[in-house]
Amino acid sequence: MNFCPNSWNKLFTLLSKTRGLVGLGLASSSSAAAASLSSSASASASKVATTASYSSTSTSSAMDEIRTLKTKLCIIGSGPAAHTAAIYAARAELKPILFEGWMANDIAPGGQLTTTSDVENFPGFPEGIHGIELMDRCRNQSLRFGTQIFTETVSKVDFSAKPFKVFSDSKTVEADSVIVSTGAVAKRLIFTGSGEAPEGFWNRGISACAVCDGAAPIFRNKPLAVLGGGDSAMEEANFLTKYGSVVYIIHRRDTFRASKIMQNRAMSNPKIKVIWNSVVVEACGDGDNRKVLGGLKVKNLVSGEVSDLKVSGLFFAIGHEPATKFLDGQLELDSDGYVVTKPGTSLTSVRGVFAAGDVQDKKYRQAVTAAGTGCMAALDAEHYLQEIGSQED
Repeated sequence: MNFCPNSWNKLFTLLSKTRGLVGLGLASSSSAAAASLSSSASASASKVATTASYSSTSTSSAMDEIRTLKTKLCIIGSGPAAHTAAIYAARAELKPILFEGWMANDIAPGGQLTTTSDVENFPGFPEGIHGIELMDRCRNQSLRFGTQIFTETVSKVDFSAKPFKVFSDSKTVEADSVIVSTGAVAKRLIFTGSGEAPEGFWNRGISACAVCDGAAPIFRNKPLAVLGGGDSAMEEANFLTKYGSVVYIIHRRDTFRASKIMQNRAMSNPKIKVIWNSVVVEACGDGDNRKVLGGLKVKNLVSGEVSDLKVSGLFFAIGHEPATKFLDGQLELDSDGYVVTKPGTSLTSVRGVFAAGDVQDKKYRQAVTAAGTGCMAALDAEHYLQEIGSQED
């Protein structure tokens, strides 16, 4: 399965944010920077920024500290779950370290919300808020309370002994506890027009979350389409009938793989029509308006015929892929690759390691539920650290 790349605009935004990290580090530790500069006037600009953030002695000792850092809690992730956990943990004076990743799973720090436009179902924003702005606010709140954030991707972990070890390309963090909140990525098909602006219609009529986006004005009383044949496709198609004039389910086979009960619900809905043995080969603009989706070119795999289908929305419902490969089997996963947690908690199969957000939730997958589990994970980690006495300095 292929995934659509992020646009250059988002990459530019991310680079700007990364440059801001240096400024934050310098502002937060100016006295440390002065001490380091006096001991090594010839240090490069990058070493000054690093030393300013993490050392109050000398440049060489700072470099040693960067290679191996120690913390009570290390958080892996950058979405609502990760930052909620960081906010709670930092306010509890756990001094967490957070790895937000660098284009991990081809998504900028901030997670899936950075690929959405307006977020209208997150409490506290009656007029809605842009996904990137929401995650910038979450990140700034984490920083405000003292979270140490690295824009680096975790490549592997070692949960076989304590302290746990978390590795990026340039750092090793030894942590008494770890929260895994790396999320899950919606699978997206590649075809002409499926990507981001200006060539494609992603977030301009194409989405991977009907619950998140289906109620948007551009979809109301308009023909819509869902790609997929599983339970998620049936559920999303039924959901979209609340808003669309008609909902087409486009499936590449002549039978669904969804459960019988979900198939029956979809097939008995008068607003749902099924297009069998077909795939989308192109997404097109709405007449002269190339800014929003106006239709699809659909190919019948049996006859080879390509036909036009007028729709204002296309929703991928072909599953999600949890970001758990880096765990290398060290935590118990379910059959779909999601981290297994003890019901009602964030506890995983390894004591002292916790999971939050979409990496352990394949049912709800909402920003607000992810934030809730991030809170749970931070509280669970705090209680665990109290038990083992790690909070004593």
